[in-house]
Amino acid sequence: MSPMRHELSHEAEYQKGVKRLYENGIKHVPRKYILPETDRPNENSRSAKLNVKLPEIDCAQLKGPNRDGVLASLAYACENYGFFQLTNHGIPEEVINHMSDMSKRFFELPFADREKYMLSDMRSPVRYGTSFNQINDDVFCWRDFLKLVCDPQPDVLSHWPRSPIDLKESGVAYAKATKLLFLSLVQAILESLGIRGGDDGILKELENGSQILVMNCYPPCPEPELTVGMLPHSDYGFLTLLLQDEIRGLQIHHQDHWVTVEPVPGSFVVNVGDHLEIFSNGRYKSVLHRVLVNSSNYRISVASLHSLSFTSTIQPSSTLIDESNPRRYKDTDFSSFLEFVKSRDSTKKNFIESRKLYRK
Repeated sequence: MSPMRHELSHEAEYQKGVKRLYENGIKHVPRKYILPETDRPNENSRSAKLNVKLPEIDCAQLKGPNRDGVLASLAYACENYGFFQLTNHGIPEEVINHMSDMSKRFFELPFADREKYMLSDMRSPVRYGTSFNQINDDVFCWRDFLKLVCDPQPDVLSHWPRSPIDLKESGVAYAKATKLLFLSLVQAILESLGIRGGDDGILKELENGSQILVMNCYPPCPEPELTVGMLPHSDYGFLTLLLQDEIRGLQIHHQDHWVTVEPVPGSFVVNVGDHLEIFSNGRYKSVLHRVLVNSSNYRISVASLHSLSFTSTIQPSSTLIDESNPRRYKDTDFSSFLEFVKSRDSTKKNFIESRKLYRK
């Protein structure tokens, strides 16, 4: 076989995902996954050894006499971290456990059962893939994922995978629970911004907005120092609720360092997305984060991404704009984001930067 055909043969294998590579007993990270030295996680750096305990927001206290104190803590977390740990959220343990278990079992299916959902259309209601954007990425990440669009439910459910047999039941229960939790969080976030009573109509828009579940699988990697599970990026939507297991991997960029988020059993990691940064006119920050991999353990996470509908436009809240705080962002919509993804490297935080109105 010629070198060119040999390379194309390998490229076709990489398109099938890292779970398949691991199952086939790979001993070294292929060149396709090796990052430039400047982008690799540096185990010898000071920042590589830093762990962070995110600000903790007790959801139950939002309903009690200490609500104002919790709102102040929420504002502090969104301004200074862009992330917080949400405890006492009220979602039943069995709903969370069923979702976690079902996610693991999906990635354990034979490749032939997973492969049928490998679609290139980013608007597809179901998409199984690898890396970050396997169509555009020059270097792949050590990650496989399953994305499920949750709305409108009657239309999308017929497209969801039939295996595992309880995928639809577990996924729907989890999607409904996280959507209700998201909406209660949004009410608190609006109040923390000084927007009361649903001004701007944003709450109603979000009630009818989009939700995507993303199940992530990071198999053990033979040389984790050469690659990452996900490159630095910010999330496109309004808020993301992340369910992670006990394996460390998530890092956020905080005070010029990469710091590892300590897993807290039974909680959600919640982060500000690009849409909330735009809506808050830059007060709340959509922060860069990445995922590291390891050589010994599978890591599974489930992200529930929430925002406006795919046809809506997001813009800074008029309530938060005045002469002393002028508008800082352009209007944006999902089509703009898709064009950006197709034309540029979507693994950098360039999209939110592209929406900023710079003033001297």
